[in-house]
Amino acid sequence: MSPQIDTTAMILAAGLGTRLKDLTKDKPKALVELNGKPLLQHCIENLIAQGFRRIVINVHHFSEQIIDFIDQHHFDAVIQISDERNLLMDTGGGIVKATPLFKDSKVVLVHNVDIISDVNLRDLSQQFIDSQDDAWLLTQDRETNRKLLFRDDSQLIGWRNKADGNFKWVYDSFGEFKEKAFSGIHLFRSDLFAEFEAKPQSVIDLYLKLAKAKRIISKPIMPDFWFDLGKPEQLKTAESYLKKEPQ
Repeated sequence: MSPQIDTTAMILAAGLGTRLKDLTKDKPKALVELNGKPLLQHCIENLIAQGFRRIVINVHHFSEQIIDFIDQHHFDAVIQISDERNLLMDTGGGIVKATPLFKDSKVVLVHNVDIISDVNLRDLSQQFIDSQDDAWLLTQDRETNRKLLFRDDSQLIGWRNKADGNFKWVYDSFGEFKEKAFSGIHLFRSDLFAEFEAKPQSVIDLYLKLAKAKRIISKPIMPDFWFDLGKPEQLKTAESYLKKEPQ
């Protein structure tokens, strides 16, 4: 058994999953299957294998199905539900709402339920605990319209949507910056979001506010595989790749 990490892992599983079309007509995105196993189960089992024993899962869309799924399985972890049935809180609001559940850990690792990869989360969590930073945003050199913007010292300074030309800045616009794609995985000190109001809001917007006074850092990753499973064609690509991988 892997050693326990002093980190709570939060799986963001409350989304509507509209990009998956017919696959989410009667179930939440978290229970859409990849090679015969729900995305949520892939995520939970990966976290447990890497030493995480405290897991928070937020729920909204078809929430009872997720709660029933957790109840019917005997995962080797303490799993708590952050209930958003009354109001979908978006990525930032969901984390703020769940903050009281992080009190027994120094650090929180947030993982989108529709991301699957072989990133070494165990080592990254320990490295983050040992660092002086307030948050690490795991980033990649990957093509996407939405990019996070960082200074040469890896501090977050902005966000850009290349499709519509929209920028958001921590301060005024910045002349030189590095563009990175967000991986859907991030780490932060467990009380980092405690002062924010629990309302629907984007976690990127919250990080841009925090970056005025906190160390919000890009942590590049280069996994052998990383898939965003938000669309049916992306699921098929991941299924084909993983079937070819040695077990």
